[in-house]
Amino acid sequence: MSQFAQGLPFNPISQHYKQLFGEKVYKIPVAVVETCPNREGLKGMETCLFCDVWGSAARSEAFDLELNQQIIKYKAHIKNKYKANLFLVYFQAYTNTFTKLQTLRNNFDVALVDPDIKGLVVGTRPDCLSAAVLDLWNEYHQKSFVGVEIGVQSFFNDHLEFMKRGHTREQSLKALNQISNKTAVDLGIHLMFGWPGETKQHMIETAQICNDLNITNIKLHNVHVLKNTGLEKLYNQNLFTPLEIDAYADLMQVFLEHLNPRIFVHRLSAYASRWEELIAPDWTKNKMGSHQYLIDHMNKNSSFQGLNWACQSGP
Repeated sequence: MSQFAQGLPFNPISQHYKQLFGEKVYKIPVAVVETCPNREGLKGMETCLFCDVWGSAARSEAFDLELNQQIIKYKAHIKNKYKANLFLVYFQAYTNTFTKLQTLRNNFDVALVDPDIKGLVVGTRPDCLSAAVLDLWNEYHQKSFVGVEIGVQSFFNDHLEFMKRGHTREQSLKALNQISNKTAVDLGIHLMFGWPGETKQHMIETAQICNDLNITNIKLHNVHVLKNTGLEKLYNQNLFTPLEIDAYADLMQVFLEHLNPRIFVHRLSAYASRWEELIAPDWTKNKMGSHQYLIDHMNKNSSFQGLNWACQSGP
């Protein structure tokens, strides 16, 4: 049986933050950059098939506000809704290291003005790092929490090529090892499941790779189709079909069963907050409903994170 917090069949990220800060911490999502290497066409790259115009931003209206105003607005909303006391500023949209170093430093300084904000979380990609960026993360780690989330998406080059990601498995592994070797930041990765030809064996191999990395957390996404994306064109041509929730649940379960229970999980699937932009699958609209379905799926199968990792690794 699972021994995770709240009786969940996986190790929730909330537990990680509670261990670090003594109570639950909430993320304030902000948007401070408006592009990425793919959209700029660097080295012949194209926009990722799955990415919409907002670059994975949680709230599109954030682009219209200065950083300090975004923080004030969304902090107040989260504080009122959840009675929250502690916060992390999450630099979420696009590639946050795809900017001048001084700009990045200024953004960090603005984010840390409020004493209720205990740190930063920076979203970026494995091919957009530099020694100067790593040094900056280390510098800010000395005075606050610094988390880094790398958009790996897949460790299989055929999947990365299909999604037009613009980087390889080898680049991801090199970047993750560089970050863990040269910084003390809290390191996590994003993975997307549901690519053509993906199997349970892919899930097992992905988990095994994650187990060997010096990461603390993972965020899972199901591949879904948004308007004005490359995936929409393929979907309309019947060249791509996203997974329904039962098929996705099977893949997710296999991955988690082989994942070391020390690794914390942010979420089990994606959520399309802008319903008018979602084309398929429809279940991605239902944040809490799909989350509960995936938990129930694991519980029904007496499954939990690390079930098969424990069998392989022993005590």
